[in-house]
Amino acid sequence: MSRVISVFLPDWPIERLAPGDAGPDQKLVLAGHDGRRRIVTAVNAAVRRAGVQPGMAMAQAQILAPGLAVRPADPAGDEEGLAKLALWALRYTPLAAPDQPDGLVLDVTGAAHLWGGEEALVADLCTRLARRGITARAALADNRGAAHALARFAANPTWLTRPGNSGPVLLSLPVAALRLPQKIMDGLHKLGLRRIGDLADAPRAPLTRRFGPELQLRLDQAFGRVAEPVAAVAPPNVPEAARDFPEPLTAPEALANHTGQLVEALCATLATQAAGARRLDLFFHRVDHAVLALRLGLAAPRQDAPRLARLLRERLEEIDPGFGIERLVLRASWTEPFTLHQTAALEQHAAPDLAPLIDTLASRVGAHNLYRMAPVESDVPERSLRRIPPLAPLAGKAWPSWPRPARLLSPPEPIATMALLPDHPPISFIWRGVRRRVARADGPERIFGEWWKRDAELFAVRDYFQVEDETGARFWIFRAGDGENTATGSQAWFLHGFFA
Repeated sequence: MSRVISVFLPDWPIERLAPGDAGPDQKLVLAGHDGRRRIVTAVNAAVRRAGVQPGMAMAQAQILAPGLAVRPADPAGDEEGLAKLALWALRYTPLAAPDQPDGLVLDVTGAAHLWGGEEALVADLCTRLARRGITARAALADNRGAAHALARFAANPTWLTRPGNSGPVLLSLPVAALRLPQKIMDGLHKLGLRRIGDLADAPRAPLTRRFGPELQLRLDQAFGRVAEPVAAVAPPNVPEAARDFPEPLTAPEALANHTGQLVEALCATLATQAAGARRLDLFFHRVDHAVLALRLGLAAPRQDAPRLARLLRERLEEIDPGFGIERLVLRASWTEPFTLHQTAALEQHAAPDLAPLIDTLASRVGAHNLYRMAPVESDVPERSLRRIPPLAPLAGKAWPSWPRPARLLSPPEPIATMALLPDHPPISFIWRGVRRRVARADGPERIFGEWWKRDAELFAVRDYFQVEDETGARFWIFRAGDGENTATGSQAWFLHGFFA
């Protein structure tokens, strides 16, 4: 089942022309022309609170909001900027496109697991847009029509429907959610048809005779009865290879064979450019005009055609060919310079190439689940490490020489203890309902708070102990405070990690 995200940018023209330079109380509008009338085309939040709306005559807007700052509208610039934003959205899926005049549409079928699930993908998308100063509302549904309607009339700021459940949630939305011309909406309102549910229950033939076929087309698109593929944008000057078929392909063996040929052609192109692929997008154009896509991320630049073909073939089972595939397109949407290295001499030991293993694992479990830990200059344990890509080099920092557990809990879990204050380790402790008697212990190791980061850590102290219970399990526990002065901490005990 397809899954589509629609992103609604309600203040796109304003935020594109004035990204953050207008204060929260500055009244800013964009002005254009409707025939010979000068009208408001976009408003910011301060003007909207004063009652000014797009489409209003500029003279009336200036009466409602004195001191109005006016800038000329730039529809062509808005359209171009939205296309660039769609190129930016290709990081999430190969199938992303502008949804003029105020949104984006992304077909994320089969791509959500690479971001930790659908909810995580939508949250990351909205967060990144917010960091760029762009207000966004996003909805995820089974098809483009439903996602478009929910993003504009239900999302606050997001709305996610369960697979197969997009239709029922549309019934209470207004008919304006169907992307109908104003003339048709006015006619529907005169008939008392104001909700999508009213249209769903009404006879189709009389409405088609009165309003034409567009009304039923939009209704069918919203309920997923008519396909509405995403015409994805393509970055300029991206290496790609394509193949058209006079007879549509349905057999898995034929798809695998032609995929291998496309990979060989693309790798030959990359070799002439001294580039390697870091990301491959394979597009399947079906005879019903639907477009499906596979994305393959790579840990390092690659030109190895047999290996890349094998990784893509392993995922062909995710594609439903329907009534046949009439066109295949393979695109290297992310490339990096590629250099050949001389093999090591006989007396030398060549470093193992882990990139093929990482590529295989990433295609199965998602690239976000693969990482390595790197040290950070901090004495506070939970701040002393960070995640980096599997093959990323360390930034010159080394791990501390003192013992540290192999696994940390985030956050540390409270434990009940019996201990002699202030410097003795616990005699026993209770964690998750199980009492553990301490057989051996070492400590304390005192760690002070980083007062230059937060005032609350000016006097903060932690005393850490390495303890071993009677079964041989080793734990890393600490007391919040020095055991005497409450200003240094709550004196409560916590379990923070486990030693191997």
